[in-house]
Amino acid sequence: MEKATFAAGCFWGVEDAFSTIPGIISTRVGYIGGHMEHPTYRDVCSDMSGHAEAVEVTFDPSIISYDQLLDVFWQCHDPSQLNRQGPDTGTQYRSAIFYHSDAQKQMAEKSRELLGHSARLRRPVVTEIVPYSTFWEAEDYHQKYHQKHSAGCGF
Repeated sequence: MEKATFAAGCFWGVEDAFSTIPGIISTRVGYIGGHMEHPTYRDVCSDMSGHAEAVEVTFDPSIISYDQLLDVFWQCHDPSQLNRQGPDTGTQYRSAIFYHSDAQKQMAEKSRELLGHSARLRRPVVTEIVPYSTFWEAEDYHQKYHQKHSAGCGF
């Protein structure tokens, strides 16, 4: 099993986008990329922790590749919006890929470059590609939020 970590706006919808794909073993939402230890949702929403809302995906690479996960990531949000997705604004909603290995970094950079040269977006891609750091799991009520509340994916 391998892990991949993505930030693409509100983590509820991002988790929902990944959760039912064959080869995904598990997902969990949380906070990553900031400077505060043990942040809470309130800390992250205050825009003072530096963390992004993110989803950590555990996947079976014999069933789904990291490149395929990148395709889901690019499709589930607008990677040309800086520090926002739709009506949600703030650095916690930034677009970011937190790579777990040099191979993931290279694939993410290549994928971002290809998207940037495509005609899909009208604005430049602003997605950060940064090393994985400590992932702080979000509060239980955020985990599998759409499944618990019978809501569909919001994109």
